[in-house]
Amino acid sequence: MIRYLKPFPSSIRKNFILSTLAMTLALPLDAVAAPQPNVIVILADDMGAGDVRALNPDSAIPTPNLDRLSREGLAFTDAHSGSAVCTPTRYGLVTGRYCRRSSLKNGVLNGYSEHLIEPDRFTIADLFKAKGYATACFGKWHLGMDLPLQDKDKLDLGGTVENGPLANGFDRFYGIAASLDFPPYVFIRDDKIDATAVKKTPGRMFPDYLRAGETGTNFKHENVQDQLLAETVGFIREQAQAKNPFFIYLPLPSPHKPVLPAERFQGTSGVGPYGDYVIQTDWTVGEVMKAVRDCGIDDDTMIVYTSDNGSFMFLLDAPECPNKLPADSGNPKNGSDHKTDPTIQGFNAASHRPNLNFRGTKADIYEGGHRVPFLVRFPGAVEGGRRVSTTVSLVDILATCADLLGAEVPQGAAEDSFSFLPLLAGEGPYERAPVIAHSVNGSFALYSKQWKFIATKGSGGRTMPRSMPFEKPYQLYDRSNDVEERNNVIDAHPELVQQFEKELMVVVGDSLQQPSSK
Repeated sequence: MIRYLKPFPSSIRKNFILSTLAMTLALPLDAVAAPQPNVIVILADDMGAGDVRALNPDSAIPTPNLDRLSREGLAFTDAHSGSAVCTPTRYGLVTGRYCRRSSLKNGVLNGYSEHLIEPDRFTIADLFKAKGYATACFGKWHLGMDLPLQDKDKLDLGGTVENGPLANGFDRFYGIAASLDFPPYVFIRDDKIDATAVKKTPGRMFPDYLRAGETGTNFKHENVQDQLLAETVGFIREQAQAKNPFFIYLPLPSPHKPVLPAERFQGTSGVGPYGDYVIQTDWTVGEVMKAVRDCGIDDDTMIVYTSDNGSFMFLLDAPECPNKLPADSGNPKNGSDHKTDPTIQGFNAASHRPNLNFRGTKADIYEGGHRVPFLVRFPGAVEGGRRVSTTVSLVDILATCADLLGAEVPQGAAEDSFSFLPLLAGEGPYERAPVIAHSVNGSFALYSKQWKFIATKGSGGRTMPRSMPFEKPYQLYDRSNDVEERNNVIDAHPELVQQFEKELMVVVGDSLQQPSSK
């Protein structure tokens, strides 16, 4: 259903009236224009809600900058990524559409994959560009782009990148094609490879997990995040000095594998490299906030912080952990975790809970797979320190930005995006269609009020029991008293199951007959 978006609520709009209004009362109303707010969307890579101390007081990792973002803004406590893995969530954020509408039905793209976003598809960058904004993306794209190749998996360093961020509404791009563990390990500036030479580097094991592949001679994994931050801060300063409104999409590569924080952060968390990388992520957010403040545009800038899915770190003592060691196994690693042995991909609950008390991990249809931190700070417009328990999705960011700008979403675009701006303003009522998410293998979940319906019998991902999409028996959880998803009440509510099955198929049914071409 196409929604023609109304202007943003009066409680936010009134904060943007020019301070010189009293001097212009004699002018016609259309001559008194409200300034255009800057928007920065920061997308962490694989950060769980339990990593942020503002959302988890028991977190073993200090996150002072994210805590401040929460304290001075609003935290959604029931926010979900569109998928439990990278590429489909990013497609949803950028296009306002669930990725099941695209050719990618499961899994993720790799670093050499061709473009996923369809030609002429309306994007969030197009939205801002149409309003006269400078638009930039700095970071991990992971939506495919047509790299110049001499041969399969061999870059033509002098060629032109096509159908990447610049073809999707962004004026500037500086970043990487996919995750930091996917070659090619090179920077791309706009539509050119930013490397004069490459070498072949071998693969490595966790925590500095890398696939073997081409690496630019000027590319060092530990320095990537700092380089992305420098580009971001430079753009903020440039646009602030020119008094241009801007939109920045900053998809960070952390704390995704390879777990390689910059050297100055190594050993700072006390719980292993993963914790150190979370600390660097938090510091990076703080530096973006500082740049905005130093440029004098704090009150005119909305910062959104979230993650593309839950943490990849297993909870080793959870019953569903796939690599759980029996207590009497005699294995020398038994009882150890990432805190004591960095090569272990997981924590015991007593050390740290990256995904809070939610079941599962990245890739799963359970809450640990796609319930994510979601913080919004907008001084003078969004009341600080609030918590909102309404269910929202990252796919809603596009419609919310359109609402903020008083813009309309073109017909046929952003079909799954609903504006949550009334929630930021503290105004109601707020209604949206049921939120839908899916696992790495394309298994679906549907959220309707306190209910979560899962159209498969297991995780659809990495934890036990594993399952395939639409494999029965299905699952139904009452999240009002079972947020850990331990009591499947599917047999007690046949009428709800029938209703939710119908609602799910209305949204996803037409895509199930379309095989993935990726």
